[in-house]
Amino acid sequence: MITNVFEYLEATADRFPEKIAFADADKSVTFSELRDRAYAIAALIHDACGDITNQPIGVYMYKGVDCIIAFMGIVCSGNFYSPIDRHSPAARISKIIETLDPAVILYNDEPYEKDDGKEYKSINISDADALLSSGLTPSGAPLRSHKAYAGLIDTDPLYVLFTSGSTGMPKGVTISHRGVIDYAEWLYDTFAFDEDTVFGNQAPFYFDNSILDIYSTLRNGAMTQIIPERYFTFQKELFEFLRSRKVNTIFWVPSALVGVANNGTLDKEELPKLDKILFCGEVMPNKQLNVWRRHYANALFANLYGPTEITDVCTYYIIDREFADDEPLPIGFACRNTDIIVLNDKDERVSSPGEKGELCVRGTCLSLGYFKDTEKTDRAFVVNPVNRFYQEKIYRTGDIVEYNEHGELMYLSRKDFQIKHQGHRIELGEIDTAGSSIDGINICCTLYDNDAGRIIFFYVSGTDITDKEVYKELKSRVPAYMLPAKICRLDEMPLNINGKIDRVALAGRIKELK
Repeated sequence: MITNVFEYLEATADRFPEKIAFADADKSVTFSELRDRAYAIAALIHDACGDITNQPIGVYMYKGVDCIIAFMGIVCSGNFYSPIDRHSPAARISKIIETLDPAVILYNDEPYEKDDGKEYKSINISDADALLSSGLTPSGAPLRSHKAYAGLIDTDPLYVLFTSGSTGMPKGVTISHRGVIDYAEWLYDTFAFDEDTVFGNQAPFYFDNSILDIYSTLRNGAMTQIIPERYFTFQKELFEFLRSRKVNTIFWVPSALVGVANNGTLDKEELPKLDKILFCGEVMPNKQLNVWRRHYANALFANLYGPTEITDVCTYYIIDREFADDEPLPIGFACRNTDIIVLNDKDERVSSPGEKGELCVRGTCLSLGYFKDTEKTDRAFVVNPVNRFYQEKIYRTGDIVEYNEHGELMYLSRKDFQIKHQGHRIELGEIDTAGSSIDGINICCTLYDNDAGRIIFFYVSGTDITDKEVYKELKSRVPAYMLPAKICRLDEMPLNINGKIDRVALAGRIKELK
């Protein structure tokens, strides 16, 4: 039994020392190089900060191989990392760093420019090169003599990922080594990742979907090819990259898969090695999924579900039957060592198929809470109301689900996307599912205008379909009380930094429609 993720790297570096572990468009690193660089960075951290352990350390870099090297150096030092999105507005970065108050910030080209009046220590990871050539720490001891990670236990934090917060203050989700180890072991058993697996990484490293690529690579001796973000705009280059790097497994947000299906790229480009297609992060419409399934009929497709607060994934569905374009896709079943509790409005377990409730989670996967925010933590991580015998924490996801006739979980909507309109309780996600099945609609999103009491349907199309035609199609798919009062065609759907539909930006469009 391992107690921290650096043990994955140690074991894999012994098995496959010269095998490339991670590569981006410009750089690659083998498992042994990654391990040795981690030792050197750990030595730099302890030279700059003393013998610190379990302290937050920021990673201020653009996405690439150097980020992975920094993460492992921080873990090797016995501390935990937090990736800072350098594309974020300066004010957001400042809020995150102020909350994190890191012991030190690692960078590779430009250090963080402080604008909050506080000084932060910084380390350029290229300074590790001199240590590697000498094999000695700054104090003169051998690099590998300082194994601070060996003192970690599995409940110690591994990383903090900052997600958006409703108040404008980013929330730092703190995840333990144990949560990631449990996840990586389940992934191995479920999807048979091994040393021949080549991941095509899409998710930013500050987004929890990246955890699958990173730690499956470290555990199994696989390889992760870090796809340049611009390639998702220029899809011919994207497919050339995937082909040349022999990618056979992808775990992307649905909007990335939808974009490829909508642009007709699958009719022109082939990926002969691709045999596992996984997705997570938002609802995957079956219309575009069916396009992928027709082109990759022999591939494994899986719908994974879970918020950042439960180490990425808590349910999954390996797609094993046909679905019509207008059908919703199940989120399936609980992952191993994870219990799903669906609670109704009275905080009781739902008792029959079709009964709606909030999806709640218990298990090793649960976050340690929100970094330095006990109030938010206590609201989201609560005592299990159906356990009368001892205090047990569960996480309330805020997602409304139900079981279907097959015993599979079906995602319906966010709790805050559930509305009361004309006396009816409506899940806006049901309108999205109907809209996404209409020929000519590439992507859509439904919001509720609380001030005016009306449903607004936004869509993007690559055809000359009109708003009236969209309305007519929706009328044939949903009850009259679900029909939108306003249909709005967009040139493009706004996406947030994680590649999901940006509902805040769309809400701003509602104000423009008044």
